[in-house]
Amino acid sequence: MAVWPRKRASRIYPAVSNWAHKKEPKLMGFAGYKAGMSSVMFVDNRPKAPTKGEEVRRAVTIIEAPPIKIAAVRLYGSTPYGLKAIGELWADGLDKDKNLLRKIILPKKRKTTLESLKAKLPHASEIRAVVYVQPENTGLGKKTPEIFEVAIGGTPQEGFNYASSVLGKEVTASDVFKVGEFVDAHAVTKGRGFEGDIKRYGVKLSQHKSEFGQRHRGTMGPITPAVCGWWVLQPGQMGFHTRTEHNKQILKISDPKTMPVTPVSGFSRYGVVKSTYILIAGSVPGARKRLVILSQPTRLFGGAVMQAPEITGVSMRSQQG
Repeated sequence: MAVWPRKRASRIYPAVSNWAHKKEPKLMGFAGYKAGMSSVMFVDNRPKAPTKGEEVRRAVTIIEAPPIKIAAVRLYGSTPYGLKAIGELWADGLDKDKNLLRKIILPKKRKTTLESLKAKLPHASEIRAVVYVQPENTGLGKKTPEIFEVAIGGTPQEGFNYASSVLGKEVTASDVFKVGEFVDAHAVTKGRGFEGDIKRYGVKLSQHKSEFGQRHRGTMGPITPAVCGWWVLQPGQMGFHTRTEHNKQILKISDPKTMPVTPVSGFSRYGVVKSTYILIAGSVPGARKRLVILSQPTRLFGGAVMQAPEITGVSMRSQQG
């Protein structure tokens, strides 16, 4: 039920519908491109781990995350039908960014000013920023950026002051997250196409003497009423769904000059990491080159920050062949 209906995502990068609210006025999320996976050696600092104090190996995901730009500030007011946008202000100088113009058409006449938008602040319940990434600074080789909304923490007044101070400027991953912090990873999963019951839902194979084959569910429902319920397992789309994985720890935020992470032959089907990157413990959803949005955790209990583990080595083994 948590992942129903299993239909294709409407776009190739995710839309975050639930943002965690923090007291600190800053962006509640960041984004980067999934370069691939590797492994690192670090000193285990988990207090209850059986390997505490020992050097262990852990699989990590490398997300290349160059600075993002703040394109606009948007105010939302509460209504009986949910949040509704009551005003927005776009930054000056966006017309000169040719890569951004590949994605959106900016309004030629902008009547909204910072003072007129501030007058609507008493009616606002949430402040969000419209941001876009800079893929030209990565090893992807693409130019068209993805543009999306990110919530801002603090009270509406504090959020508005922060948003107006960074409007039209760059924000780095270190400004949003701390090393050792837990985050939620949002992405569109790998597309598997049209699949049958067995692979799509893990249905057990029928016995070898089954009349109509082995790779199908047992029944589609009763004869009377002759209705097939929505809960009946049927073949269909598998993969390319918007999914969220909770509580992934950030092990490192660095750049290739300080700590290289690119394997000898480059990341398979990605290339070379050229900009700032984020090391995430474990795996995250999505294929290589796909945008991953990291946000403050919504289901974390007992503290969102741990002391960052000491990384002693990064695997540089070739991924080719």
